[in-house]
Amino acid sequence: MKKNPISIIEDSFLSLKKYLETNVNPNEAVFTALFIADLQKETTSIIEICNVLNQDPDFIHTINEAVNPVFSKGLLFKAEHFFLSDIIDLYEREPGTKNEKQQFVLAYYYDALRNKHFADENSVNELNQLVFTENFKSLFLKIKNENKIITSNAQQNQYLLPEILSEKKNTKLEEVLIKYQNFIHSTFGKKFENTTTFNNYLGLNLSTSKTDKGEIDNLPEEDTLEKVLKELNSLVGLAEVKKDVSELINLLEIQKKRSKQGLKNVEITLHTVFLGPPGTGKTSVARLLSRIFKHLGFLSKGQMYETDREGLVAGYVGQTATKVSNAVESSLGGVLFIDEAYALNQNGFGSDYGAEAVNTLLKRMEDHREDLAVVVAGYTEPMKIFIESNPGLRSRFNRYFYFNHFTPTELFEIFESFCSKSDFIIAEEAKEKLTDTFDLLYESKNETFGNARVVRNLFEKCIQNQANRIVKLKKISNKVLKTLTEEDIPEPKETEKNVNLELKDKEE
Repeated sequence: MKKNPISIIEDSFLSLKKYLETNVNPNEAVFTALFIADLQKETTSIIEICNVLNQDPDFIHTINEAVNPVFSKGLLFKAEHFFLSDIIDLYEREPGTKNEKQQFVLAYYYDALRNKHFADENSVNELNQLVFTENFKSLFLKIKNENKIITSNAQQNQYLLPEILSEKKNTKLEEVLIKYQNFIHSTFGKKFENTTTFNNYLGLNLSTSKTDKGEIDNLPEEDTLEKVLKELNSLVGLAEVKKDVSELINLLEIQKKRSKQGLKNVEITLHTVFLGPPGTGKTSVARLLSRIFKHLGFLSKGQMYETDREGLVAGYVGQTATKVSNAVESSLGGVLFIDEAYALNQNGFGSDYGAEAVNTLLKRMEDHREDLAVVVAGYTEPMKIFIESNPGLRSRFNRYFYFNHFTPTELFEIFESFCSKSDFIIAEEAKEKLTDTFDLLYESKNETFGNARVVRNLFEKCIQNQANRIVKLKKISNKVLKTLTEEDIPEPKETEKNVNLELKDKEE
């Protein structure tokens, strides 16, 4: 049988007593015999799980299909190889400098999974010396560098073992996820709130539930690029944005053609800044962009994860980075949409956690630059200040889409679309009153004017007025139920006053 391409150290990694240096102070113990015994129980359990998985030829075949053939050289990897590769990545992704105890845990897992060797807890003193030696350090780096499995697709989820178990609906998935969490806990003392949070951390996206003020929007069934473009073009207004999206699509299409011809390409960032007032379709366009990037082959999944400052910034040290990482993991393969992103720089709570969120986001964007697009959105001037506040933001966000206020005609079209979707029609005299209303609102608007949100509120008010008008009628026909009359439309001045009051309440 051919030797597996993953490196194997001939001597068991933690049995290198011949390399021990006698000048290490034995009082510098970083772990105990009990800790080593616990590691043996944990890794023994993992080996048992891997043995079961190795007996499933379909699973082994499927997971090996995801391995880069140049890396595998035609050989099959076993479950323990994937487990080891995944935990090396889990180890490396944790921020900060790693200490000797953390290095020992990963070394122990390697020795157990690859060599079926368990370091002797009775040699705890010698092992505590070993982890300080240069030989241990060099071998440790060799193991990390040579035991990470390379996938055939850069957009493939990096944690192959749970990903394939999830696809196969294998009953061992939950056990493997628990073992991964146990590894992180024993190595870094870090615990996750629940399974969903950990799934998001791994980028598995096994659910579409809301987490940390974030919401995942997945692709519709049987989605195509043509369908997305049709939806984009059906949006009211946004002529400049539609032109920008069209030009971006043309650029990406040519990039693909150049790549197929073996030509070099200039690196194009998918990260984008959306500038403009609220209610102008920024969230809708971000959702469509994610699907477009997916259909063009620049993102692997095409979902959109929506969040804001509250979903990224925690109230105490250490948790902000975790929240940002969870949001990023939920967005892998799609778009991370951050609404009112400038709020990350608004330090209203006497802390600098917003800056921590930005720095963590920039790091995670770099880690996943091949399969993540970040869209930050908000009012024009605050967003410009936000981008200019950090060199990392300036370098990563150089594409801007400008969303303008809807014109009175466009506001009326939006009102009509609400009516159409809800089986309402507008009487002719009511149309005139609505036109006067939108003209007045547009004239008195400022940057905080809510556009489509204002239209929706007005639409709901009209429905309420209609209900109060017709509820006492003895006979209510289908036409009566559907029609909004002039009487149902509030007076234009009244609507303008209510809109201004709402804005004043928000400002206060």
